[in-house]
Parts: sequence; C-alpha cells; structure tokens
Amino acid sequence: ACIENNVKKIIALSTDKAANPANLYGATKLCSDKLFINANYLLSRSEDTKFSVVRYGNVVGSRGSVLPYFKSLIEKNAKSLPITDERMTRFWIELEQCVEFVLSSLDDMSGGEIYVPKIPSMKIIDFITNVCPNKKIVEIGIRPGEKLHEIMITKDDARYTYDCNDKYIIEPSIHGWDEERKEIDGTKVKENFEYVVHLIFI
Repeated sequence: ACIENNVKKIIALSTDKAANPANLYGATKLCSDKLFINANYLLSRSEDTKFSVVRYGNVVGSRGSVLPYFKSLIEKNAKSLPITDERMTRFWIELEQCVEFVLSSLDDMSGGEIYVPKIPSMKIIDFITNVCPNKKIVEIGIRPGEKLHEIMITKDDARYTYDCNDKYIIEPSIHGWDEERKEIDGTKVKENFEYVVHLIFI
C-alpha cells in the first residue's frame, strides 16, 4: 500500500520479544521485522520508498502493560499482587520517548535498519514495590512462552550492530537494494555483544 501510494518512509514498530522469540507473538513480530526489511527489495517499483524497524521494550502505562493491571487490582482492594518470578527483568520506555524515537529514526533511516534505543531496565519486583508499596507480593511462576530476561540484540546480530550514542542500529545483513549506503555514525560493537537485561545485574 505504501509503495502504491508513493509513501517515502515506513517504520514498523517491533518489540524486544522479536529477538530470540520464545512464543508465537514474538515469532510473528520477528517475521514482521524480516518482511519489512526485505520489502526494500521491492524498490524496483518505487525507488523512493524505504522500510525500516524500531524495536523497544515495555511501554510504561500502555494498554496491556503491568502498570494498569496492578492499579486495577489495587482499586479492587486486592490483598496481594501476583508476579511470575522475582528474578524477572524487563526493558522500560515511556510513550513520549517512543514517539520521539520513531520520529528521529524516520529522519535518519536509509532503509533496512533496525533501531534499538538504549533504555532503562529493572527487575519486575523492584518496579512493583516502587509503584505499589506496602502490598503483599505473591510469586505464581513463569507462564508458558515467557522469558526470565528479555533481549533486544542477539549475538548473531552483533556483527551488523553499531553503537550510536543513545541507540544501537542493526544494519541489514544483505542490502542488495542499496549498494552505496551512507556510513553509520557509530562504532561497531564487539563480536559477542548482546543487549540483554540480566547482564546489568551480574
């Protein structure tokens, strides 16, 4: 649709669950990432249309996130709050940050990049005790398809990843649609680099 209507730049909104997916949701997000990146091969029909991806973590307060869920439990006078595992960690980002990051990525993109912001992360237990102090916490166990620690960039993607101050940029592994790409203003990460929450706590 974007190509047919001569839209110049398109960015797909991805998630940390797309990196090394453990459930169907993550797998479909990874599939979306791959489809968008490879959509750049359709440029023979519209040389001006570019496709890229942004990938970030949990949006604080968004629909379906834990904050509204816990607030609803408190409003119902729940005696305790459930968490799956006290060791669990997650990336966090505010809605305003998401919007700004998408817009800056749109401005920067050449086509085929995955943009990953450097954002805060913390243990779920710390998040809950700060947002909902003085509430009893009950551990209920990890659900099927749920990860203990999320990851944004895998070791396999490290060979294509650049550290660019406040973000990482994953270049496409193949970019035959654009052999004269502009040089990324950043530093190539080390071979075994991975952007994963739990490394912060080791």
